[in-house]
Amino acid sequence: MQTPGKLILSDGTVYSGTGFGYLKPVAGEAVFNTGMVGYPETMTDPSYKGQILTITYPLIGNYGIPDEERENGLLRNFESEGIHISGLIISENVSKYSHWSAVQSLEEWMIRHKIPGLYGVDTRMITRKLRGEGTIPGVLTYDGMEQPDFHDPNKDDLAGMVSVKEPVLYEKGPEKVVLVDCGVKNNIIQAFLRRNISVLRVPYDYDFLSVEADGIVISNGPGDPKVCKTTIDNVRQAMKANKPLLGICLGCQIIGLASGADTYKLKYGHRSHNQPVNEAGTKRCYITSQNHGYAIDSATLSQDWREWFVNDNDGTNEGIIHIAKPFFGAQFHPEASPGPDDTEFIFDMFIRALR
Repeated sequence: MQTPGKLILSDGTVYSGTGFGYLKPVAGEAVFNTGMVGYPETMTDPSYKGQILTITYPLIGNYGIPDEERENGLLRNFESEGIHISGLIISENVSKYSHWSAVQSLEEWMIRHKIPGLYGVDTRMITRKLRGEGTIPGVLTYDGMEQPDFHDPNKDDLAGMVSVKEPVLYEKGPEKVVLVDCGVKNNIIQAFLRRNISVLRVPYDYDFLSVEADGIVISNGPGDPKVCKTTIDNVRQAMKANKPLLGICLGCQIIGLASGADTYKLKYGHRSHNQPVNEAGTKRCYITSQNHGYAIDSATLSQDWREWFVNDNDGTNEGIIHIAKPFFGAQFHPEASPGPDDTEFIFDMFIRALR
């Protein structure tokens, strides 16, 4: 039996469809993603915490959900241990999936993790709305169920919700980085382990300054970077030690704030697998995977820092680098899974700095 459902935006706009997954009313920030593949990785990305995600590609679910095989103690086919989106909105509910690695359908997986969904919606219409007016609070609800109140998740300590609670060591090689987990994706850890670098993963508010490590990595994560006050203060102190420092996505924004720059909320964010970024001062363009709603204001960078990458679509900052010290950050995801992998060289560049 089909259950009618609705996405209701805080400005009164309503999109009607059919419920699927685990039917429960939820509130969150309405956002969109244009990726054609990678929905298992996208839905398990902690950076989507608190968001109702519309995926614009019409065949989401067509290759099902893979198994939970592990590598180095981490799930190989997912970016974390659970689904982090609050709800999912798609064009079609593909029940007859087909792929050699699939073990269940998208809907079965969502029911297992208690994630609600809505299909039969014109996702292009939602995307045009959000591109025109920006991300906006919304609720996902179903007939016969009470509508929850609207809520802006960016006011919450989202990084604290998705970060590990205790340090975790992934031993591999003699060199070690301390990774500050603000909502890290599994593939960031795997990228270091593949390069024979041990990783000490610590909570986002952990005092890592006394940790013996060759370098420091600040991970991606959800929400407003200014909420991560303890992390910003720790990074500011860490800069005095001159250890190599790498920030990815939210981590890049945190490094920017620690250096004295400012950040701001983007109109609708960058969430896709095909964002072009240009290396500043060159004609070199990379295709990147991104998921963020905030950016560094390049005009507020101090004279010790310069813009490293720029988004070719809207001219916003995509990375910063110190003019003399081994400190740098990328707004995009160099570990991108399922891809593209144009910018994995950033890990190699960081490891050269370690050595």
